[in-house]
Amino acid sequence: MVMGNRRPPVRAEEEILSISPGESLALVGALAGILRAAMAPLLALLLVLIPLAPLAQPALAITAPELRSQRSLQDLQPDMHGRDLKQQEFLKASMEGFDLHDADLRGAVFNSSNLRQANLSNASLADVVAFATRFDGADLRGAVFSNAMLMQSHFRDAQIEGADFSEAVLDLPEQKALCARASGVNSRTGVTTRDSLRCR
Repeated sequence: MVMGNRRPPVRAEEEILSISPGESLALVGALAGILRAAMAPLLALLLVLIPLAPLAQPALAITAPELRSQRSLQDLQPDMHGRDLKQQEFLKASMEGFDLHDADLRGAVFNSSNLRQANLSNASLADVVAFATRFDGADLRGAVFSNAMLMQSHFRDAQIEGADFSEAVLDLPEQKALCARASGVNSRTGVTTRDSLRCR
């Protein structure tokens, strides 16, 4: 039996794996095309969904007025005379009849709060912001409201003997009403109540 140059028989699995370099490149290209075709819809979907995803919300800072006010309101007690309450915020606080005499409220904020009949005698209220707050019938004798912002706040029947309103901002009708009963001298600043209100 002459063998000559005849190739030995090739098994089926070897024939399957016998791929020329050109055929390999064609196969890789075909697979890449299939993958691209399969991935394209997924990428398109991601591009649509990513802008719709809600952005992570930053944690609310404790300096937000609502949160600061909640913290201040938790500490409210009817008797807070002499307390250090500097720069506290009171949003819609109900403090009617509270005892705050001699309290340090410098830089505090009262927004739409109720201080009717409250005792604020000799309290330090310099640089206070009191917007739309009721001081009706409050005892403000000897209190210092210098540089206070008191827009839309009301002082009907408040006792103001010796109170100092120097450089405070008041609505004109309130200023005139306060001047009608202003008297006394502030024991700490030496300023008369009438002069502090710029009464004529």
